[in-house]
Amino acid sequence: MLRSLLGRIKKGLSLFVARRPTFNYFSEDHAATAAPDDVMEGYFAVLAIKGEETKRFIVGLDYLNDPAFLRLLDQAREEYGFRQKEALALPCCPQELQKILDAPKS
Repeated sequence: MLRSLLGRIKKGLSLFVARRPTFNYFSEDHAATAAPDDVMEGYFAVLAIKGEETKRFIVGLDYLNDPAFLRLLDQAREEYGFRQKEALALPCCPQELQKILDAPKS
């Protein structure tokens, strides 16, 4: 089951990466390369992935202090581990991440 899920994620990411070839942030030797043009300083790219549904978001670094966003990061760690490459994948539907990003900050 896990192998099947990872296969679907890989397939979805490969389709996404094929459309955005500059999406890779690190080369094989992990030396930093240029970020995509739409990721400005103070932001990072994430993918919300649930089943066949995938959407890319540009998220401000301040969300690294948001409890709801941190829960998604914990879920990503549990589901994918620390070996993610390219954009950070979050195991949630895009609408769930959008609600977190749209919620007023306290």
